[in-house]
Amino acid sequence: MIYTIPAVALLLAGLAAWTQMKARSIEALYPPVGEMIDVGGYTLHAVHVPRPGTADLPPLVFIHGASGNLLDQMIPFRPWFEGRAEMLFIDRPGHGWSERGGSENNTPDGQAEAVARAMQARGISKAVIIGHSFGGAIAASFALAHPEMTAGLVFLAPATHPWPGGIAWYYGLTGMPVIGPLFANTLALPAGLTRLESGSACVFAPNPKPDDYIARTAPALVLRPKAFRNNAIDVSGLKPYLARVSPHYSRITAPTVIITGDSDSVVLAHIHSEGLARDIAGAELLWIRNLGHKPDHVTTDLAVRAIEKVSGFDVDLKAATASAEAALADDDASCSGEVSSAG
Repeated sequence: MIYTIPAVALLLAGLAAWTQMKARSIEALYPPVGEMIDVGGYTLHAVHVPRPGTADLPPLVFIHGASGNLLDQMIPFRPWFEGRAEMLFIDRPGHGWSERGGSENNTPDGQAEAVARAMQARGISKAVIIGHSFGGAIAASFALAHPEMTAGLVFLAPATHPWPGGIAWYYGLTGMPVIGPLFANTLALPAGLTRLESGSACVFAPNPKPDDYIARTAPALVLRPKAFRNNAIDVSGLKPYLARVSPHYSRITAPTVIITGDSDSVVLAHIHSEGLARDIAGAELLWIRNLGHKPDHVTTDLAVRAIEKVSGFDVDLKAATASAEAALADDDASCSGEVSSAG
């Protein structure tokens, strides 16, 4: 069938209208859970847990990865640290319920500055910075720009170094002028909804995805047109940014632990995690057999031990690593969807 130009225009208009309606329903299902923090001309959505009287750890700041929001880190980690630390969970600029801000937030250094301003706005002068995946690039950029505010670093399956190859096609397409916004406002959301379950399962594989993961962490928020485009711009610009910035990681002096899996299909651990361990003096690399891309959810207890270690506690991370590996030994969850690789 040959479609006329008016018919195509009508189809796109219909998809755009449906997308806006569906985006509003997603927002109603996953409303803001925190507060809006003014960081200088725009606001970030964050959950701030004040320092408890029983605290035995420094403040902790959590930075989520691509396609995510603050719930992805708050759900696994907040229960572990209630009563032990002040915590700040942030929707990165243009993600979740945070405003995007200016073009400086198209790269990790701009987003790291936004994190620093949010910390300052809540009276946090120094913290352990925890970054998952894309959030690892922001954590490294934060440590470079604000060493005086960095008490320690914990990288979880980080994306921190340039890699061979490219990225999934839809990132490049969505980041383009004109056609990118058109795609984000018409096709991205309906297509994305069809693979939300399978895509999330692939990110976890070979470890099983928790049954309530999507309901509790709201990854559907990234399918809204503006968020989808912001995410695409972030990912499309990551490789050239890391090529420029990663040679400076040797300047990082904060205590550092890196947790990575040998079965991560999203980032190649031998490029990113081994690169960090090579570049940051004294960094401790925990290489976990049969772990995918979600150590934050799959090996949360190990990540907790790592946070304790960089906070100055005497922690046997070798024993903790062995325990984590034993728990994952029989995991064999399959992946039948497409995974966006940064490596």
